[in-house]
Amino acid sequence: MRKLLIGTAALALIATPAFASDPVHDATQRQMPALMDFYRDFHAHPELSLHETRSAAKLAEQARAAGYEVTENFGGTGVVAVLRNGPGPVLLLRADIDALPVTEDTGLPYASKVRTTTAEGVETGVMHACGHDTHMATWIGTLRNMAAMKGQWHGTLIMIAQPAEEVGVGAGAMLDAGLFTKFPKPSVAIAFHDSASLPAGVIGMHPGYAMANVDWVDINVKGVGGHGAYPHLTKDPIVLASRIVVTLQTLVSRETDPQEAAVVTVGSFHGGQKPNVIPESAFLQLTIRSYKPEVRKNVLEGIARIAKGEAIAAGMPEDKMPEVITKPGFTPAVYNTEPLADHMTQLFTRRFGEARVQQVPASMAGEDFSRYYLADKSIQSLLFWVGGVPKAAWDASDGGRLPLPSLHSSKWAPDAEAVIGTATEAMTAAALDVLGK
Repeated sequence: MRKLLIGTAALALIATPAFASDPVHDATQRQMPALMDFYRDFHAHPELSLHETRSAAKLAEQARAAGYEVTENFGGTGVVAVLRNGPGPVLLLRADIDALPVTEDTGLPYASKVRTTTAEGVETGVMHACGHDTHMATWIGTLRNMAAMKGQWHGTLIMIAQPAEEVGVGAGAMLDAGLFTKFPKPSVAIAFHDSASLPAGVIGMHPGYAMANVDWVDINVKGVGGHGAYPHLTKDPIVLASRIVVTLQTLVSRETDPQEAAVVTVGSFHGGQKPNVIPESAFLQLTIRSYKPEVRKNVLEGIARIAKGEAIAAGMPEDKMPEVITKPGFTPAVYNTEPLADHMTQLFTRRFGEARVQQVPASMAGEDFSRYYLADKSIQSLLFWVGGVPKAAWDASDGGRLPLPSLHSSKWAPDAEAVIGTATEAMTAAALDVLGK
């Protein structure tokens, strides 16, 4: 996400509530000591995607204690908590709960010391380097607020704790398990994500496409190996793969409308074992980012065309054409429906003040929250950001102009109190607005 520049005068307003006394703000503040305890516990005990058993159990316990009907192990380790409060709209609020295979380097007193071995056999530390620990604490705070304020709303509130967002399969698994058929189907779905590009406590909004389609593509480039001294007797797959890498860049620079967005990144290039041996093959791994379905389609088709075209130009026989594999795990773009995004921008601005609610650029990161809207486009959907950069770090970075630890960084240590306090108040206010009497 690009950096948002906010002056020191605006930063001085961040800790100031819009009203001297407000039930939602006050209820949230009373919970903060307990929510920070939950946050520190989640942070110290992170769990990788599809293994979030401890986190899910704690969340289920809190929802059940607040009076929700709770279903556990839904779509894997997911939790669905339902609070029915008479006739009215159905609102879905989501938090994602998985951590990353990152060894923590924040120096926090409650830093994760968890280590594990991944499914690929790699030993690694585990860390909430994407801030899902703040999401879980906010989920608890919001469900407690809504249970305590049942006299102020009607309808059905569905709180879901979703596993496996980091690997892009959690939302799909919950939908496949029957989220919209075994429970009331929502008319509105809302989530938030902490941000490493906004000052702590600042809300970021973006109507329309807000996060990207994410595709993963492998290209197995075939060749005819031989001695490095006699390249004329070979078909060099490393040279061919290099030509493919370079030509792929034209998919964005020359084949995509300059007013649209796309990214083609070759993140891995493997070929050969010895300097004087031309190998039999080379292997490329790509990530592709886009927003619109037609842009995605054109880029993916272009990758296959370029790989084959460069192989033909290199004189490869038909049985040596590159193998292009679009891998499973595609994450569709997040689309914030404009009526809901515009309405919540106004709602949050009235509550927090203009300095704390900003329009931000769309992100090329991925988020599988998109799948709830795509499963039924009659649903109004919104994902917003809550800034987590501590004030001292923001000031030291010259207002975000200098590099800061990003999400997925081993050094990402948000101002968790500002994130959780702001997000819980915002999510509660949004829920009361959708379900309000």
